[in-house]
Amino acid sequence: MSRLSVNINKVATLRNARGEDRPNVVKFAVECERLGAQGITVHPRPDERHITYKDVLALKNVVTTEFNIEGYPDARFMEIVERVRPAQATLVPDAPDAITSSAGWNVADNSTFLSLICRRLRMLGVRPSIFVDPDPEQVKLAAVAGAERVELYTKPYADRFQIDPEGAIAPFIEAAETARALKLGVNAGHDLNLDNLAYFHQHIPWLKEVSIGHALISDCLYLGLEKTLASYLACLKE
Repeated sequence: MSRLSVNINKVATLRNARGEDRPNVVKFAVECERLGAQGITVHPRPDERHITYKDVLALKNVVTTEFNIEGYPDARFMEIVERVRPAQATLVPDAPDAITSSAGWNVADNSTFLSLICRRLRMLGVRPSIFVDPDPEQVKLAAVAGAERVELYTKPYADRFQIDPEGAIAPFIEAAETARALKLGVNAGHDLNLDNLAYFHQHIPWLKEVSIGHALISDCLYLGLEKTLASYLACLKE
């Protein structure tokens, strides 16, 4: 069964809107785990507009499943990863002011930088994952750079899914098969939801993990957390 890692950034966004501590992101993460989530993901951006570095340190003490910290690997990001030692660090190419991730790495243009980061992560005992577009060449270069996993950027799949599901999934199958041949684990994330997740998983059943935040938190408003998590977990069953 592929793992569901809940990205709790949007919970922090709601909290920060009032400048107080409701909803509490630590309590939310613990509740997600209690209800079956197999991982917690955070993306602590430099402006701390949602998850803060203080949040990451607090979560370190309570997350009992896989803790995944994602972000652009600048000095500040690497400092928090070194302090927390999560199970996984997902490297994304986002600019500091990006609203959300919009593309994977051009690994060829950043190979030396990413190789150094991956080496440092492995020395810390942290699994390096590189965020890439569904391009077999980028997957191959990620393996050369020292990644242990790739996370496929799935917005193009989500955008095309409703009108052409077979065409939408095709490049992701090719990229995932390339990763499997190279013994890289395959993660996926961005705009996956209850409409398109099961189809994605059915066609890439060796998927290690999906990281889902915005859609999942939005569904909680309609369904409640318990029913929402059960629905997403059902999409990932064999």
